[in-house]
Amino acid sequence: MPTSFTSINPATNTPIATYDAHTDAEVDARLQRAHEAAIIQKSRPFEERAARLHALADALESRPDEWGALMTREMGKPLSQAKGEAEKCAWVCRHYAEHGADILSHKTVETDAQRSYVRYEPLGTVLAIMPWNYPFWQAFRFGAPALMAGNTMLLKHAPNTMGCAEAIEQLCVEAGFDSGEVQTLRIDEDTVSSCIADRRVQAVTLTGSVGAGQAVAQQAAAQVKPTVLELGGSAPFIVLADADLDAAVDTAVQARMQNNGQSCIAAKRFIVEAPIADAFTERVAATVDALTVGDPTDPATDIGPMARADLRDTVRRQVDRAVNEGATIAAEAEVPADTDGFYMPPTVLTDVVPGSVAFVEEIFGPVASIVVAADAEDAVDLANDTQFGLGGAVFTQNIERGEQIAQQLEVGCAFVNSMVKSDPRLPFGGIKDSGYGRELGAHGIREFVNVKTVWVE
Repeated sequence: MPTSFTSINPATNTPIATYDAHTDAEVDARLQRAHEAAIIQKSRPFEERAARLHALADALESRPDEWGALMTREMGKPLSQAKGEAEKCAWVCRHYAEHGADILSHKTVETDAQRSYVRYEPLGTVLAIMPWNYPFWQAFRFGAPALMAGNTMLLKHAPNTMGCAEAIEQLCVEAGFDSGEVQTLRIDEDTVSSCIADRRVQAVTLTGSVGAGQAVAQQAAAQVKPTVLELGGSAPFIVLADADLDAAVDTAVQARMQNNGQSCIAAKRFIVEAPIADAFTERVAATVDALTVGDPTDPATDIGPMARADLRDTVRRQVDRAVNEGATIAAEAEVPADTDGFYMPPTVLTDVVPGSVAFVEEIFGPVASIVVAADAEDAVDLANDTQFGLGGAVFTQNIERGEQIAQQLEVGCAFVNSMVKSDPRLPFGGIKDSGYGRELGAHGIREFVNVKTVWVE
């Protein structure tokens, strides 16, 4: 196990801070505090849980610049997007503070019994293994409903965003949560395995790669513990010939380049009907070529650096392989000169065909792959020709047709004339290699509860 974790500013390749790894004794103490807090939290009334979430939302909304600057320093997203992320975290806290009690209220069911009903009771302590790309949102997306349901939370964050993890824990203390209710774990993968096996942990959630999800699912299954997995994605973005081209192009670039291209739900494969493929490609390429790549703290910047050097190098290799397989680079935005930051030029690939790396693999960076479809039916077939199933979108001015296509997409989230996004009011998650289980909405808050039947004669 490493003795420390160092955060690196990806825009400058300079160290920000070093955090000592927790020792085995410190991990054990945190597990015990979480276990003891879970006993208390289970009997805490909804009104108290809601009050704490409202206080947490207040703390997030009071200093979005501070939290945004921290996210930008640690993983490089443009500052305006980072501030928006903090504000969205406040939204999810308020949503569950206002609606959680109703969602989890006892549900009476008419049976032969004198009285029968369903109760939703918290499981206890949930281990959350979270990624670096949305360092606040991923934690709050899980944490707000889990805490409202009466669970406690152990946050194992990505090694390069430990500062965000510490800030989240301190925010919760500031909002009035007890010290054991929300705690960070500065640990490596081996210690994660031992935590999953520990009986003081009742469930696990992970957002990350397919490989990480498979490993966690196997370990949790061996302990008969429930899991929720949100893994990779290769979201199709279908553009039919009758689409509003202006809206489709603007949304396409935003959907692919959000968060410097580092998003599971980012549109990655643009599947365009042949009659408008040339026009769509020309306009997307021109828009991407004009993007400003640079310092993520500069308001004029559209795209900042990738979060780590190894992530950027992986994307570069994928683009090189795609070109070797016949893809064409139709656009490549200019990157800052003489920088040590981890910048990857926003890129548009054309001549992408099924079976190629740009079609099959998830490219987790600012690279758009354009695929030409013969017609709408072919577009759906191409969209579903993937191991992933997180999100998908279709653009058309025929709303009824758009809904029909959305219903045919093999994904957990389908959007018509909009980019894929998460919303606290709706369930979020995927199928196939994109994982299982749901976050957000009523489904999300019920993932980590015991659905208990009570029968009274």
